[in-house]
Amino acid sequence: MTRLDAAFLRQPLAHRALHDIAAGRPENTRAAIRAAIARGYGIEIDVQMSSDGVAMVFHDNDLERLTNASGPIRAQSAAGLAAIPLKGCDEGIPTLAEVLQLVACRVPLLVEVKDQHGQMGQTDGILEASVARDLAGYAGPVAVMSFNPHSVIRLADLATGVPRGIVTCAYAAHNWPELPEDVRNHLREIPDFDSAKASFVSHQWDDLDRPRVADLKEAGAAILCWTIRSPEAEARARRIAENITFEGYLPDMPA
Repeated sequence: MTRLDAAFLRQPLAHRALHDIAAGRPENTRAAIRAAIARGYGIEIDVQMSSDGVAMVFHDNDLERLTNASGPIRAQSAAGLAAIPLKGCDEGIPTLAEVLQLVACRVPLLVEVKDQHGQMGQTDGILEASVARDLAGYAGPVAVMSFNPHSVIRLADLATGVPRGIVTCAYAAHNWPELPEDVRNHLREIPDFDSAKASFVSHQWDDLDRPRVADLKEAGAAILCWTIRSPEAEARARRIAENITFEGYLPDMPA
């Protein structure tokens, strides 16, 4: 188990970087990343896979919400995705390697590996291997996480020195209609924490009082949370969580 760098417990993490579409900074863009760095915030980003096995910094499985293109992101090559402008700016979709060069070890970077088939099942490891290759040799504070514990288990073998965590939540049926009830019930109890050799969870902020979260914290796990959208929610979450992932407002930086 590799523990988080202390910076992950000190600097609030900007959700999908410090995005503000009205200011020309869509989520997971270079502009949003630069804005977060300028304010000293940590950064949370998402990675999906291109058709040629490159880790791309993008949240959705499909291109439609965030670009004027459509179809699954994994049907396009990395070069093709780089040429697709994101709505609200003139940037294309960046690779994880490009983002690492941009962050350049200046702030903590939390990388969420997105589930590739929607069922939280076994993974073929292609995206995880790409993430591990990109992170090899990166000297700054970085960590990886996923809702899919199978991805985190893969990363335990592929990126042994990188801290790993599981993104967790209440798994309410209306939020996860694609998941069978037995899968939701299984994941809700975070049973794979030890087998993934994880050192932290990032848990749904308004479900932080779950007994399993308390047990993990008592056992030494770091507790992060998502996604905080107001100072009032932050104050409530920080009763349990050691740090927050935020958007839509600017939390105070530690003294």
